[in-house]
Amino acid sequence: MSEELAHIDLEKERKEILNAFRGLLRAHKDRSKEDTRKIRKAFDVAVEAHKEMRRKSGEPYIYHPIAVARICAEEMGLGTTAVVCALLHDTVEDTHITLDDIEDLFGAKIRMIIDGLTKIPEVFDETASVQAENFRKMVLTISDDIRVVLIKLADRLHNMRTLSSMRRDKQIKIASETKFLYAPLAHRLGLYSVKSELEDLALRYTEPEVFNEIEGKLKSTKDVRNRFIRKFTGPIREALSNEGYNFKVKVRTKSISSIWRKMKGKGIPFEEVYDVFAIRIIVDAESEQEKSDCWRIYSIVTDFYQPSPDRLRDWISTPRANGYESLHTTVMSPTGKWVEVQIRSKRMDEIAEKGLAAHYRYKESKTKESKFDRWISEIRDLLENPDVNAMDFIDEFKLNLFTEEIYIFTPRGDLRVLPNGATILDFAYDIHTDIGDSCIGAKVNNKLVPLSHQLTSGDQVEIITSSKQKPNEEWTRFVVTARARQKIKSSLNEERKNIAQDGKEILERKFKQHNIRFTSENLAILEKFYKLPSVTEMYFRIAKGKLDLKRLREIDNVGGILKLDKHVYRRKKSTGDVYSKVDPKKDTLLIGDDFKNIDYKMATCCNPIPGDSVFGFVTINDGIKIHRYSCPNAEHMQSKMAYRCIKATWKNTELKENIAAITVHGIDRLGIVNRLTEIISNQHNVNMKSISFETDDGIFEGNMKVLVYDTEHLEQLMRKFEQVEGVQRVVRKVESS
Repeated sequence: MSEELAHIDLEKERKEILNAFRGLLRAHKDRSKEDTRKIRKAFDVAVEAHKEMRRKSGEPYIYHPIAVARICAEEMGLGTTAVVCALLHDTVEDTHITLDDIEDLFGAKIRMIIDGLTKIPEVFDETASVQAENFRKMVLTISDDIRVVLIKLADRLHNMRTLSSMRRDKQIKIASETKFLYAPLAHRLGLYSVKSELEDLALRYTEPEVFNEIEGKLKSTKDVRNRFIRKFTGPIREALSNEGYNFKVKVRTKSISSIWRKMKGKGIPFEEVYDVFAIRIIVDAESEQEKSDCWRIYSIVTDFYQPSPDRLRDWISTPRANGYESLHTTVMSPTGKWVEVQIRSKRMDEIAEKGLAAHYRYKESKTKESKFDRWISEIRDLLENPDVNAMDFIDEFKLNLFTEEIYIFTPRGDLRVLPNGATILDFAYDIHTDIGDSCIGAKVNNKLVPLSHQLTSGDQVEIITSSKQKPNEEWTRFVVTARARQKIKSSLNEERKNIAQDGKEILERKFKQHNIRFTSENLAILEKFYKLPSVTEMYFRIAKGKLDLKRLREIDNVGGILKLDKHVYRRKKSTGDVYSKVDPKKDTLLIGDDFKNIDYKMATCCNPIPGDSVFGFVTINDGIKIHRYSCPNAEHMQSKMAYRCIKATWKNTELKENIAAITVHGIDRLGIVNRLTEIISNQHNVNMKSISFETDDGIFEGNMKVLVYDTEHLEQLMRKFEQVEGVQRVVRKVESS
């Protein structure tokens, strides 16, 4: 026995562990004798497995799984399976017990859940990409069993409650991670109280002064608040009792983190946050009476207090995506203070507090269930693509977690829920992938609008499609939903692969002409020679006529095998430490390569495209901006701030479409517009973004925005335009954003 254990009363500890277990059983009320037997068996296995282990605080490790199981039962309302899994959740990872042992003792279902939990490390690794990948693994388990994620949230909640025993740097890391990923996930799963507590605990460690100040002010104003609440609710209680309602009135104090958000967002002190608390009226009503009872109670409340017309929120008629249902109003009290009143049924309150677990308990309510299931299916869509980068996944997932919803109607009156900021394309892809891929525009409330048009709640949308339409790169800028973005990328990749196949056939013929074997080694040599990122990209460029295959003669061909001369191809040397400062005299930024870990992007004032003569401008807060030398701002930057300008050149990287603007001047002739658009669509495989023509006394000016790969691509198009009868001058415009 170690020295530390010698000072511990093990018998007393054993009794305390048993008391904690009895507390768990009391918390899990709805259980049969068989359930109790399973839970006891899991407890015995966990106690034995963890008997030598202690937490950072010094207490026996078994307290942690018991506490997690109790959160599952008491605060989330989960059943016996989840309680058993919570008790066993660390056994496979931290002890001698294997997944096969779990299956032998408890069955395949529990094995699957424990396996899901074991795949997610508790404290993520230091690097962002690994952290993102681990979070992605956790969300993957939504496809298998949602309880994995719920138990993981319970696990995280208990770890946050006991975070005081950790080192300061670990506290900040875990708290930040909780605020960034776990709290929004709890919110989306409808676990309001878990989400609020996670956010508050995170704030306690990331900004302790703020947390302590608001907590102190809430305590010091508690008595005044309680007196006000008693006086405010008195008449309502009396009226509801007289009407014969079976009801409860609760008071919900706003969480410290949400008070701080409001103070920061509105720039106001604590004293000016009017909705520090909300009155909640919970009525015990039959399912068919719920809606009418809630509205009747609303009527009674507003008989006493004047409501604010723009603060009414009806989430009973249209529940939120996480299943939340409630009627919210803000009314004016006799003392001139605004008070939020929430009205809901007992069932609605349980769903609001316990989230998903309660949600599935009321499965007979099919329409309300389907909204949540729809969100789950969106996440599955997001996970369908194995190529999606982990950090992109985090961004998309958080986008889906945070955004407020808008309600859009189809022409037949069906309701669709989309995130705020959604466009025509998002709506089209929400209906079906094929409709999204072929969408050319829409009628919103009978008015014609483009693909990029942002929708607002209550819009009725009719999608217009064309069999000739297909997605292009720019579409990814028009969408906010993960589903739409992923479907567009999939279509583009598919089209790219088809074009690449043509390029492969062209190269095979070229190799035959030059007596070169078509082998992976020769293709790798060619890829290096042309300095391209992949063979697929090489095929794509060949198909597009963007690769000079005459240069094959420059490579040594020894009996059908290609050999690169050192002078022809020189491998780029490692740059070593990339954290040194920019040296405008010596440095050249190679666009497409990493540059000393400094962010750089194209300036929107001149939208450079590959082939343009460009330079980099070092900004104060936004990395380096790439400008064309012909940019209207270039002269000012080059003359007044030359010390912040660095040389820049294009790397021969993957072909991407870029926006360019062209103005065509000429004599107005019949059919000239058709001739120009025909050149764009038929002869040059160029996608058109916009086109407008103005005529004055027989002279016309046409403005177009097109998507091209580089300056060579653009110049070919402009030369074609110049050959059209009637066209006098074709110029590239500087502003094309």
